[in-house]
Amino acid sequence: MIALPLAEIAEVVGGQTHDIPDPSVQVTGPVVRDSREAGPGSLFVAFAGERVDGHDFAAAVVEAGAVAVLATRPVGVPAIVVDDVQTALGALARHVVRRLGATLVALTGSAGKTSTKDLIAQVLRRKAPTVFTPGSLNNEIGLPLTALSATEETRFLVLEMGARGIGHISYLAGLTPPKVGLVLNVGSAHIGEFGGREQIAQAKGELVEALPSEADGGTAILNADDPYVRAMASRTKAKVIFFGESGEADVRAENVRLTDTGQPSFRLHTPSGASDVTMRLYGEHHVSNALAAAAVAHELGMSADEIAVALSEAGSLSRWRMEVTERPDGVTVVNDAYNANPESMKAALRALAAMGKGRRTWAVLGKMAELGDEALAEHDAVGRLAVRLNVSKLVAVGGREAAWLQLGAYNEGSWGEESVHVSDAQAAVDLLRSELRPGDVVLVKASRSVGLESVAQALVESGAEGEVSAR
Repeated sequence: MIALPLAEIAEVVGGQTHDIPDPSVQVTGPVVRDSREAGPGSLFVAFAGERVDGHDFAAAVVEAGAVAVLATRPVGVPAIVVDDVQTALGALARHVVRRLGATLVALTGSAGKTSTKDLIAQVLRRKAPTVFTPGSLNNEIGLPLTALSATEETRFLVLEMGARGIGHISYLAGLTPPKVGLVLNVGSAHIGEFGGREQIAQAKGELVEALPSEADGGTAILNADDPYVRAMASRTKAKVIFFGESGEADVRAENVRLTDTGQPSFRLHTPSGASDVTMRLYGEHHVSNALAAAAVAHELGMSADEIAVALSEAGSLSRWRMEVTERPDGVTVVNDAYNANPESMKAALRALAAMGKGRRTWAVLGKMAELGDEALAEHDAVGRLAVRLNVSKLVAVGGREAAWLQLGAYNEGSWGEESVHVSDAQAAVDLLRSELRPGDVVLVKASRSVGLESVAQALVESGAEGEVSAR
């Protein structure tokens, strides 16, 4: 964080200082909520959770070097006491962002936010120091903590914004007002909470409504291939840039294909030139993510050649997102178990089919959460798609939703041993350990709550230990 005296922080957050002998002492280190991350010059934010109360660690963090604690009550060590630490954290982030000379880029969408954010960061940091959201910490706590990790040297601040209801993105954009706003897509993720795609579009579009006008430097970057997103152009006063495979897009891809290993290759076109891209990431769905990143980078002054090189060299920065491991025995494990929705599930299956040409493929799939009344139809559709893509084996893991996955496959024409329903992750591991053969490709994917990353991890460890069927 930029250095700030405790007195200024207290004023910004509307707090009272307690047990602070010298209010001019500055916070020069990070703002943290995990006591284990506290160090010299840091500010510790004491959240009171259901199981752990951060106030209980106040003495320990100060002993570790923290300058003070942001708390809701006096804690016997230097503290700034406020009514609500979350509100105070947001106010501090807003203050720091206003002080920064950085360009703030915010993005949202139903699918691909984290992968796209990672791509944007890897491209922009070739141009100037860039700070970006770690993992998917995109809520009212993670977002301000990320913003507060920026320093005087930061030139680009890339923030992922999530939403579970109307007004969430407006709130986040109020904390960290963006200059560039990117909307990727409107899909089915959390449709059970929102009530429909129109409501999701309303929520995601709050980002472009929060942008400054074109005269004041605001830019909205919108997916030309998604009608819900394309329609958001009428909701902003900012300059509008379209990306996509549509011929009308300002930043677009031509000659899209997948390599023999399932990695996308295409000709990138921007208003200032064109260049070829071959990505290290897996799956055609990353083309749209790459075009979004390219549109942001072009708007911020990078050439087509610079962008193409950066996209071609970019890797996956976040765990369990199409994380590919080649075992010594030739089995390929694709761990995409961080989360799942209908769009990302279908994209992952298509990537599996591309990666597995000439090889036996396994789709180990579980529940997609928060789909509401659409759950049965969406799980059925994924099961059917697995059959249409000629996935060799479908392993549906879990309860009712897994049964729907298998039912979809069965109704599409799967029979015998081509699809199987198992009760839990351990049952899936046991099955795979006994059935996998050298050269097989295994995709593991479900919503985060299912915990299927344990299946992928077990398979990777099994390969290291030489456990694989010789059949």
